[in-house]
Amino acid sequence: MKLTQHKLMNNSFSDKFNIKELSITLRRRRFLVLGVSCVVMSLVSLIAINTKSTYQSSMQLLVSSDANTNNQASKLPNLIADEISDINSPSVDYTSQVKLLLSSKLIEKAIILLRPYYPNITIEDIQGKNINAQPTGLSIEQLEDKIGTNNLPLQVLKISFIDEDPIKTKRVLLALQQVYQDYNINHQKERLNKGLAFVNARLSQLQQEVRQSEKNLEYFRRKHNILDPEAQSKILLQSLAEVQNQLQTNRAQLQDVQARYTNLEQAITSVSHQARIHSRLNQSNSYQTLLNEFKKTELTLAKEQQRYTDESPIIEQLKEQRQNQLVILKREANQLISDIPVIPSENEQIEGINPQLIQERTQLQTIILGLLANAKSLAETEQKIRFEFSKYPSLIAEYNRLLTSVQTKRKQLEQLLQTQQSLSLKIAQGGIDWQVMEEPSIGKLIGINRLSLLLGGIAISPILGIAAALSWGMFTRTIYSAQELQQLTNLRLLGSVPKLAPRGFKKWLPNLSGNKQNTIASSFGETDSWLPCHETLDILYQNLNISKYPLPFKSLMFTSALSGEGKTTLLLGLAASAARMHQRILVIDANLRYPNLHKTLQLSNDWGLSLLLLDETNTHIHNYIQPVHPLIDVLTAGPKPDDTIKLLSSQRMKELLKKFEQTYDLVLVDAPSILGTADARILAGYCHEIVMVGRMGLLTQSDLMQAQEILSHWNLIGIIANGVRSYQQL
Repeated sequence: MKLTQHKLMNNSFSDKFNIKELSITLRRRRFLVLGVSCVVMSLVSLIAINTKSTYQSSMQLLVSSDANTNNQASKLPNLIADEISDINSPSVDYTSQVKLLLSSKLIEKAIILLRPYYPNITIEDIQGKNINAQPTGLSIEQLEDKIGTNNLPLQVLKISFIDEDPIKTKRVLLALQQVYQDYNINHQKERLNKGLAFVNARLSQLQQEVRQSEKNLEYFRRKHNILDPEAQSKILLQSLAEVQNQLQTNRAQLQDVQARYTNLEQAITSVSHQARIHSRLNQSNSYQTLLNEFKKTELTLAKEQQRYTDESPIIEQLKEQRQNQLVILKREANQLISDIPVIPSENEQIEGINPQLIQERTQLQTIILGLLANAKSLAETEQKIRFEFSKYPSLIAEYNRLLTSVQTKRKQLEQLLQTQQSLSLKIAQGGIDWQVMEEPSIGKLIGINRLSLLLGGIAISPILGIAAALSWGMFTRTIYSAQELQQLTNLRLLGSVPKLAPRGFKKWLPNLSGNKQNTIASSFGETDSWLPCHETLDILYQNLNISKYPLPFKSLMFTSALSGEGKTTLLLGLAASAARMHQRILVIDANLRYPNLHKTLQLSNDWGLSLLLLDETNTHIHNYIQPVHPLIDVLTAGPKPDDTIKLLSSQRMKELLKKFEQTYDLVLVDAPSILGTADARILAGYCHEIVMVGRMGLLTQSDLMQAQEILSHWNLIGIIANGVRSYQQL
């Protein structure tokens, strides 16, 4: 279904390029074409009336820079070179140059030259203003960048002046040319004076800085009694290395002597202890007696071993005796030597020790004392040198700073003295230079000619109108013919109803209203004289009767995609056609939100469908129905309820429709638009058949497709084309 709709829409779009369809489209939107054409022509005419002739004169100005100052400044120190470059920079800031050329200061000087010719001229007149939407005044345009000699950038500026007087345009530019040339000369003189003043001031200042730097360096040397801290620090470093080597050698010698002294002490102590033990044992009678007995046993054992073997009892007895005597002898010796000190007194040592050992020990003691004294002296010397050396990093840093300052200042002074004379001659050639390349001439006419503007407006206004009409149709995709309506929906076209004439419609309303009961009682077949297009409505009614096969319907709902498509009018016309066929009709206004049927028929809406749905009894239904014809009854919408969805979706609504279908031959339900609310969708489920009404020129393709998609879920029998013009009918 969607594929078919898309195909039909594409076919409809391609048909717009058909000549016949194009003419029909333009005829439909003739008022839009005429309106757009009139608006465009009015605007063009207004512009042509307010447009005044303007003239433009121009001249070309070459902005260049000289590199002599920069070349000379490059030989100077960075600080001085920066200062010179600030005075005469070779790089051109063209934005600043344009602002300077347009400045009020220079324009005011040009105004003084123009006063004899134009006494009332002001700065605003030259700077520019809009007169009748036409820009006038001074403007500057950058034409091109060039590279001149010494690879310096050049810029060509086009200076233009627009005014209503062609002579004035030339005079203004001539005055500005003279002002620019005078300013250029004066500015070069100022640069010369400023440059020379700076060099002289800088020279005197630099001489003072050199003298002050030298004084600072001399004061530093006197204060610290040193000429060159770096050289002195190297000497201290060498002295520190020598002291450290001596200290290391002294420590090695001390370790060696101390080792010799320790060994000698141990030897003296050992000899002295052995001598005292031997003396004590010799002096003990008990020890000597035990020793003699032990020796006798040893002698006896030796003799008996010559006679007997080791397994002999005599030998074993002698060995046991010897062992016992040896134990007793050791015990006695231990008791005798236990109270002898390991380190004897000096007198005992001297008595039992060799005098040479004592003399050698004394010499080693003397050497050790000398080495310790020397190590202490070297450590103190090392500490002093280190303390002295710790001061030198700050001294060296300060000395280097002072020395560098003196050297730098001297170098700057020397360079400044060398370049003073040449810089004073060349500095005037630096900076920005303005040269006129093209002289101004009498202003030429610019802008649009009035006649050409009017002729162009006459030619383009209908084109814009046609384009607007076609664009409007392309974007809105409004349906204008019954044939297009049928092609897009692929539904049965029940009929094409032309637009009803307002006069005939007004004559028709009183004959169907409840306020003219005497007229209603007249013959209903006489409606030919006051119901417009009744034959079309009769045909429409017959088409509806044909659609009854195979099953007849009793309830028919009229709806539309949008509101205002004329479904109420068509519904009343079908009711009239059915009445002429002697059918008893009930017309129900089911648009509870925005009821309109009672206004059309001039009936009271104090009671109606909304109240009937709330009344659950069926005994008073006839009280809610208003007859407008012997065969036509009307049930208005009634007062607007709080919740229309709740009422329409109630079981009461379904029961009422069934009861009405039993009472009347045909029940016509005037439902709201399908896209507006959900009311029509609820009613569609209660009615046997559904008819959709589409007004030509109001309904769009997207709305039609959306409404058809919604109604396809119920019994949609066809569509009625309403408001079809004579050339649009099938």
